[in-house]
Amino acid sequence: MFEVGWSELLVIAVVMIVVVGPKDLPNMLRTFGRTAAKLRAMAGDFQKQFNEALKEAELDDVKSSIDSLRSLNPMNEVRKQLNPFEQAAADVRAGVDTMMKPKP
Repeated sequence: MFEVGWSELLVIAVVMIVVVGPKDLPNMLRTFGRTAAKLRAMAGDFQKQFNEALKEAELDDVKSSIDSLRSLNPMNEVRKQLNPFEQAAADVRAGVDTMMKPKP
């Protein structure tokens, strides 16, 4: 992320010693470290909550898919597909019945 070499780190350390002073530098670095740790923890919590929300959204999609599958009735679908055949069979039966009736 940051491409900082050893020479840049040495310059930063010297500037910090001059600006802050050798007496307060350990306290400042400790505070900086704690703040960085808190920021990392907050970022981790945010990412965790985001992933949980994403997982819940995906689970809701899966649940709605399962509910829609449960509402399907395969027998009704088969009947819908076979309905034209039933009508044709009824027409054939009616035709056969009329031919089989004795004529007076």
